[in-house]
Amino acid sequence: MGHRTFERGIHPSYYKELTSGKRVEPAALPRTVVIPLQQHAGTPCEPLVKKGETVQEGQKIGDVKAFVTAPVHASISGKVKDIELANHPNGYRCASVVIEGDGSLRQWGSDGKVVDIGALQPEAVRQAIREAGIVGLGGAAFPSSVKLSPPKGKAVDTVILNGCECEPYLTADHRTMVEEPEKVVWGLKALMRASGAARGFIGIEENKPDAIDALTRALSGSPEIGITVLEAKYPQGAEKMLISAAVGRKVPPGKLPFDVGVLVNNVGTAVAVFEALNWGKPLIERVVTISGNGVREPKNLRVRVGTLFGEVIDQCGGLVGSEIEVLNGGPMMGNSQSTLAVPVTKGTTGITVISADEIQVRPYEPCIKCGNCVEVCPMGLMPYRLGDYGKLQMTAEISALDGLSCLECGCCSYVCPAKRPLIQWIRVGKLKLRQEARKAQGAK
Repeated sequence: MGHRTFERGIHPSYYKELTSGKRVEPAALPRTVVIPLQQHAGTPCEPLVKKGETVQEGQKIGDVKAFVTAPVHASISGKVKDIELANHPNGYRCASVVIEGDGSLRQWGSDGKVVDIGALQPEAVRQAIREAGIVGLGGAAFPSSVKLSPPKGKAVDTVILNGCECEPYLTADHRTMVEEPEKVVWGLKALMRASGAARGFIGIEENKPDAIDALTRALSGSPEIGITVLEAKYPQGAEKMLISAAVGRKVPPGKLPFDVGVLVNNVGTAVAVFEALNWGKPLIERVVTISGNGVREPKNLRVRVGTLFGEVIDQCGGLVGSEIEVLNGGPMMGNSQSTLAVPVTKGTTGITVISADEIQVRPYEPCIKCGNCVEVCPMGLMPYRLGDYGKLQMTAEISALDGLSCLECGCCSYVCPAKRPLIQWIRVGKLKLRQEARKAQGAK
């Protein structure tokens, strides 16, 4: 009998072997960091520091009074060099705090004590997570404290940890599960405590047997938590796909996981929760996979937020050749970078470097109506039509075809024999649709 999975999807080449067996190494302490005041979905932070001010590692340097937001913290100790508009790896410029480091290091969790979860109050857990600036570390960077605060009447009975990491090349979550399974389990229990959920699951794809073994051992004596082994298929880790595969519940269009009683978090997020509640450590660093045939020595590194891509790649032996493409994330959903002078953020799951040998650049051709994109779309949409409407910014037609439900997973572009940039066109159309909705809301 096969492993659990969802309908449709694709099986791309994964290239996980480049880093799946490599332990996480601490990246060198950067001399300077550029810390964006928006590293999360929601309202950008406002600076709490001024140019010339001395800051300490872990100090809150940005926050705002808003519900959907997450504060940001200094990832190194030093002096604020500037507060300026700087490049963001998601393709825009935003206000950022530039800190010149003094070379000092703070020791987190040196006493080794672990808090009794049963003694924690749910509201205290949510507040600690909020103050630590924890967001989803799977890439979407949605504030975790908001996820843990569903509207009244929306009860959560199940928490699922996403350990699928189905994006090609990336192995940061894989190594986290292998190397820190106890932290993963403790963090999951804390999330269950905060949400009131009675049971938990960790969803892991079948191609990570060492992670399954490590977590199975760590879960000894925890009958309320189970491991769900899933088929290795993309995008298995998307929330709606994972919920369907792990617990058999379908999230209706326009609804969220808590509407079906489920909360989904990333395994890296669970580790961040452990460190926040036990060590008082905010989210100032994360595990990043640096991989691809365009980098000399692929690695998994624990990187301080604000470290520039160029510095991280240099610690992996540098680039191979000059004709390369650098992505923030993996090849399916990652953003191409025009410069290496962009910082690692809370949402940077990986830095994928692809050489010219793998970059297929050729003019796209007209749609041949083959239906491949429809067959693989995990949301059951019509990507070939949504792509056309997005390209022409025909928002009424996009809305009529439920275009906002698109996960932007890229399956459609991957299988298109005409090489049409469907996902890029759909993103343009969705952006235009949201802009019109905000404009209409503002006019009321």
